[in-house]
Amino acid sequence: MSFAAYFNAPEGDEPLALDMEGMGKGQLWINRQSIGRYWTVYASGNCNGCSYAGTFHPPKCQLGYGQPTQRWYHVPRSWLKPTNNLLVVFEELGGDPSRISLVKRSVASVCAEVTEFHPTIKNWHIESYGRAEEFHSPKVHLRCSAGQSISSIKFASFGTPLGTCGSYQQGACHASTSYAILEKECIAKQRCTVTISNRNFGQDPCPNVLKKLSVEAVCAPTNSRG
Repeated sequence: MSFAAYFNAPEGDEPLALDMEGMGKGQLWINRQSIGRYWTVYASGNCNGCSYAGTFHPPKCQLGYGQPTQRWYHVPRSWLKPTNNLLVVFEELGGDPSRISLVKRSVASVCAEVTEFHPTIKNWHIESYGRAEEFHSPKVHLRCSAGQSISSIKFASFGTPLGTCGSYQQGACHASTSYAILEKECIAKQRCTVTISNRNFGQDPCPNVLKKLSVEAVCAPTNSRG
């Protein structure tokens, strides 16, 4: 089965995606550009809790039990015209095309994690005409969506922080100036950059230990900060 519809581009410049939860399996095109194949496969696994103890196998601790493994499909704004954009759907299994919707992605928080000796283009040790290039400290970059700015720093730790984005925790080594440095450089800005070095954080919180900076910042509409 094939379906077609025209739509206007949403205002703003937030990232866009097609919500395909109500469909089965098929392909998508917008203005003759292929979005790709979609297939609303539902995840299975252990929905009564999980433990990573024991032997690993691929389905173990699978997240999103009973939910689509992929629901949203990115739509590049550069493909869209202000009006009369053509969406074409080829559906193989059946579905309800009236449930397809174009949605905006609004970033609620952003995370970054970089080690103090993270390789960058500028900090490779290069011998040039008998002289070694100067080492440049790596930097962490945070950026909210357009129309948003960083309203608060939810987590910041230069040292040996643990966890992942959304669940960071301080480790045994932590620079006490971490929050103050990030707040000074990032609050009220859409994007910010912070150099990762002992000097920038006042002192070395744990000598002879490889350190990293983990950050989670909260993004909010620029006119609603506070």
